[in-house]
Amino acid sequence: MQDKICLITGATAGIGKATAHGLAKTGATLVITGRNRDKAAATVAELKAASNNQKIEFLIADLSSQAEVRRLADEFKQKHDRLDVLVNNAGGVFVKRQTTVDGLEYTFAFNHLAPFLLTNLLLEPLKAAAPARVVTVSSAAEQTGKIDFDDLQSEKRYGSFRAYSSSKLENILFSNELAKRLEGTGVTSNALHPGFVASDFGKNNPGLMSFAIGLLRPFAINVEKGAATSIYLASSPEVEVVSGKFFTKSAQANPSNPIARDGTIAYKLWEVSKELTGLSA
Repeated sequence: MQDKICLITGATAGIGKATAHGLAKTGATLVITGRNRDKAAATVAELKAASNNQKIEFLIADLSSQAEVRRLADEFKQKHDRLDVLVNNAGGVFVKRQTTVDGLEYTFAFNHLAPFLLTNLLLEPLKAAAPARVVTVSSAAEQTGKIDFDDLQSEKRYGSFRAYSSSKLENILFSNELAKRLEGTGVTSNALHPGFVASDFGKNNPGLMSFAIGLLRPFAINVEKGAATSIYLASSPEVEVVSGKFFTKSAQANPSNPIARDGTIAYKLWEVSKELTGLSA
């Protein structure tokens, strides 16, 4: 991984931070993203000290905003002409239905449309670095996800876990369709389930959800184990040419949800996502 450039979203805490730490120890050049400048700067300082790798920097963006995703991509491309590894790690769960500055349902926009848009905006530096990799963090929650094209933004019915599980299913569909579209370019695309991890996941939600996650925390794995599959897909020579697959515990697996393997739905979701992110133009 020496001289490889890796961009990791949502890397100031949890699995993302552990992924950044693991890749920093390989000697890779890291660019991490976060929303809070002070927290991002502190994370970079911590990673440099822990890994003895000084090639770490940060970019600030609120990925729920498409304008900020575009700015993030532009800032990256101004500094770097290639991207060897993109880890789409940022994601969250939200108790109440809320909308972004773009008027889109937050879970759908943050968990799915943000990595969809960012990846598409960074295809040029990814192709320039080929062989390159796109790694998208999904979840076993995909098994209960649904794709309702008449209600993608949960306007008719909203449940926090329903929206979250659907977005994690969308992550796999996106990763699979991306793999198809990148065939022959030298850029691979794979998705993964990190495991149930004892991280800050869900702490942004007060009340019952935070309480429930707290009760389950003793049964969770640590963030280092949770990051292991992301690090494996980002760096292992074993998967350099593997694309369009789903992984858990650093091994290929089949998503539980049969929808995840439906190419027709993946194609339609891609086309709808293009419209919602303005990429059709």
